[in-house]
Amino acid sequence: MKNQNEQNLLGHLEEMRARIIRTLISFLVAMVAAFIYVRDIYQWLVRDMDQKLVVLGPSDVMWVYFMIAGVVAVAVTLPIAAYQTWKFVQPAVPKQAERATFLFIPTITLLFLIGICFGYFILFPMVLHFMNEIAANDFATMYTAEKYFTFMIHMTVPFGILFEMPAVVIFLTKLGIVNPSRLAKARKLTYFILVIIAVTITPPDILSDIIVIVPLFLLYEISISISKIVYRNQLKMQSGLNANA
Repeated sequence: MKNQNEQNLLGHLEEMRARIIRTLISFLVAMVAAFIYVRDIYQWLVRDMDQKLVVLGPSDVMWVYFMIAGVVAVAVTLPIAAYQTWKFVQPAVPKQAERATFLFIPTITLLFLIGICFGYFILFPMVLHFMNEIAANDFATMYTAEKYFTFMIHMTVPFGILFEMPAVVIFLTKLGIVNPSRLAKARKLTYFILVIIAVTITPPDILSDIIVIVPLFLLYEISISISKIVYRNQLKMQSGLNANA
């Protein structure tokens, strides 16, 4: 029995290793492809700038290009990583739930892109304008490319991750790790954590905080509501199977 368990564990570890390697290879391929077009992506991202960004050294250019290509590669690799994760946990997913669980892959990708767009088109311009207003009367603003894109990534990528909340909650509910009752009990703590995140990444004014906090609270409430539907369907499915048995 012990040898059998060890063999099963080794088999799972080997499968995990293979899927991680496939994901990493996909990321590298996507990054190379993004790097080929990185100058076009760069020109689109700085299309509204009144002045050219400054570089302080020869390596800064490559660093900025790698940052841009890396973010694009993450967005492209995300559905592949989700698929590899799904294939790894598929044996633990009930047969009746496999199709619904598989649909989370495009959902995760879509939510990530929505979060990125929220950060880039709403939060980033708002915060950048706020910073420019503060500096307008006392400083001559001159942005380095590295600082500018680091700031942009900090204002966008975290929201791509945070917007995954509903999909992650549904997935964990399907696996039986969480349920609506647990999520509801954790509401106060979760709200507190989300407020800290929002206050940390936004300018020190109440309007900016509200613009970020409200969508995060709504995402959590949507997650609880969807979790209730999923959990209720699972209970019905289990009761139907027990009745047939």
